Amino acid sequence: MKKRRMAVYYTGSGFNESGFFFLLRDRILNNNFNNKGHIDQVKMVKICCLGAGYVGGPTMAVIALKCPSIEVVVVDISQPRIAAWNSDTLPIYEPGLDEVVKECRGRNLFFSTDLEKHVSEADIIFVSVNTPTKTRGLGAGKAADLTYWESAARMIADVSKSDKIVVEKSTVPVKTAEAIEKILMHNSKGINFQILSNPEFLAEGTAIKDLFNPDRVLIGGRETPAGQKAIQALSDVYAHWVPQDRIIATNLWSAELSKLAANAFLAQRISSVNAMSALCEATGADVAEVAHAVGKDTRIGPKFLNASVGFGGSCFQKDILNLVYICECNGLPEVANYWKQVIKINDYQKNRFVNRVVSSMFNTVSGKKIAILGFAFKKDTGDTRETPAIDVCKGLLGDKAKISIYDPQVTEDQIQRDLSLNKFEWDHPVHLQPMSPTTVKQASVVWDAYSATKDAHGICILTEWDEFRNLDFQKIFDNMQKPAFVFDGRNIVDAEKLREIGFIVYSIGKPLDSWLKDMPAVA
Repeated sequence: MKKRRMAVYYTGSGFNESGFFFLLRDRILNNNFNNKGHIDQVKMVKICCLGAGYVGGPTMAVIALKCPSIEVVVVDISQPRIAAWNSDTLPIYEPGLDEVVKECRGRNLFFSTDLEKHVSEADIIFVSVNTPTKTRGLGAGKAADLTYWESAARMIADVSKSDKIVVEKSTVPVKTAEAIEKILMHNSKGINFQILSNPEFLAEGTAIKDLFNPDRVLIGGRETPAGQKAIQALSDVYAHWVPQDRIIATNLWSAELSKLAANAFLAQRISSVNAMSALCEATGADVAEVAHAVGKDTRIGPKFLNASVGFGGSCFQKDILNLVYICECNGLPEVANYWKQVIKINDYQKNRFVNRVVSSMFNTVSGKKIAILGFAFKKDTGDTRETPAIDVCKGLLGDKAKISIYDPQVTEDQIQRDLSLNKFEWDHPVHLQPMSPTTVKQASVVWDAYSATKDAHGICILTEWDEFRNLDFQKIFDNMQKPAFVFDGRNIVDAEKLREIGFIVYSIGKPLDSWLKDMPAVA
């Protein structure tokens, strides 16, 4: 049956809208079989991804690994980024990524700056370009800037010579697909496009693991015959390794909104436990014990209930601000205010941490050396986007502290750039950022935790790197100024053992050190 259907569509003089998507689906399905018979008459399906960042690179690498008969090309306008993907030192750090890329690169996984060629040849185009927060104009500080998405859509329409499935991989506002459809339709030259929303739900540090074994793959498309066939074609790609019951099909708007909703719900949980951490400190309760008791309720569960200095990363704040803007535009101010509070609590937690540091150290850190252990927003990644460390460092620098920073995966150039950029500038392409950001002279970057802490008055632990749990704190204490302070923003050290050594310890949401009980919570 498959052979007859293939023959009909392959030998015709052209493909109508439905015919193309049937053919594409058959190519994907039939690539599972051996290469005898009609399969030799069908060229390999080609996937092209626009954007070689944290989402596009790992996602395409895993697709290439799991679908060896599909050609996958990742394209980007940044020559240095593509050169890094083609080198032995990848542009991003993610456990397991090196092995996946090296196994597939040059076989069916390629990285290129020739956007037009590979977009033109592709059957499926993933678009994973930046959707930064607008810094000016209507919706500044909240709305997503779709400049790069629109440019991508216009380029796709301009170079395409055959029908395409265009997949939203970037996190975009609800109804973005409608705008993209209009651009493609009015520039289509008779070519048929189907737009799908396939948001990513990766957690940095475990992205490869998440891609290998996802909770779900969400694909949204038009509720038309052609739209449903496009959904099926993309589903068949993922079905090479993802169980069918984890591939969820929805309409376009549900898929687009589900991504924003998922990140908002996760951020809400973090802000909820962080709000409780402040109350725990005021009452003598232990936030870890409270979170454990709450998490035992099966209706709530234990995940994302670890109190900390605050959430970071490229998604949570940006997506909530986007959600707030969408709510405001749709006349839902009460809903907008609800989600705004999640951001406010996160900012409050970072400010509260800085205030604890300053007030504990005789109400000033001016001229004092503060060691910063960890700058990435979480362990097992070099990503610093919206990391709480930026705001904590800027808060300490504002009180004229001298800070010494150590992170095992973040470069000095990146740290200095982050400390000098204005808010939201980080999410714009590097070529639009200042070429030589101002060096913050009061901030030094070292490559050893012991160098960072030598002669320091206090230590701020801001990333939960495993190595920080196993440091020789007696050695560190002996080389610090006294009294010696540890401010644990991730609750990873044994506070009692550190107190036995002689440290004054502040752990978020834990019963306060006797030293701190007499100090105001706010400097």
